[in-house]
Amino acid sequence: GPRGARMFNNADWLRDLPLLEFLRDTGKHFTISYMLHKESVRNRMETGISFTEFAYMLVQAHDYEHLHRLEGCELQMGGSDQWGNITAGIELVGRKHGVEVHGLTVPLLTTATGAKFGKSEDGNVWLDPARTSPYKFYQFWLNQDDRDLERLLMTFTFLSMPEVAAIVGEHARAPEKRLGQKTLAEDVTRRVHGDEALARAQQAAAALFQGGGAEARRGGETLLAIEMPEVVITAAEFGAGLPVVDLLVRAGLASSKGEARRGIEGKGYYLDAEAVTDVAARLGDGDLLEAGGRRFVVLRKGKKNYVRVVVR
Repeated sequence: GPRGARMFNNADWLRDLPLLEFLRDTGKHFTISYMLHKESVRNRMETGISFTEFAYMLVQAHDYEHLHRLEGCELQMGGSDQWGNITAGIELVGRKHGVEVHGLTVPLLTTATGAKFGKSEDGNVWLDPARTSPYKFYQFWLNQDDRDLERLLMTFTFLSMPEVAAIVGEHARAPEKRLGQKTLAEDVTRRVHGDEALARAQQAAAALFQGGGAEARRGGETLLAIEMPEVVITAAEFGAGLPVVDLLVRAGLASSKGEARRGIEGKGYYLDAEAVTDVAARLGDGDLLEAGGRRFVVLRKGKKNYVRVVVR
């Protein structure tokens, strides 16, 4: 409808824009002094900033002017780190058209370490389950730092301020129970993926981290469905069984047998959610889980690194 959002790709007007035309129509409106006074540029001068990054301000300003001229755009919104670029666009529209347009920025959400929230070694977290599974989505929230809980609960849930205060207070009294993380993970996963996906994610987490023994065998289908790295060992190679230290190296959870032994002694490795305590332990046929026509075990290092070893 007439109020519906429209999506544009700025490559449509930037891709074929001649450099000299860009410099003539956009670049001439900005002085080097103006650009150097922008915080986003000034903060990078000592550590180094490429010409591409330096000129990006002009490109974004050009986008704003283009959308104002063709679509009547009067407001550009973004994170607070875009303030300099947005105000450059306001400046350009004012100089070229003699009208006042506006900018609106919101504070960036950062972690307790100062990093932008959502950026990690594993990349971005997506709402699309095809890009980030509900299980990984649930685990992402479950693994948040205690120091970030209050801010995340206030930002990403619809809990009232008194409810957030109560949860944070109770969490502080018994942080090992991870009430804050569980509340956050359950609330956000439920609203994004639904009750059924949340239940599956919780079942997967229980099977992976709390199962062990008979419980792991009952959760075999769940463990098989979890996305994780996989190592395949042939039945002939497996034979009557293999030392766990060899499997840890084979799975990439230890760089050497010596490291695997030290990790076992430090109780840092798990086999189907049960801690491995014997450096001489061997994995035999009776230890394999069976589900979906496959035989496997799940090896885990710490809380976040796990590998499924499949005997085929």
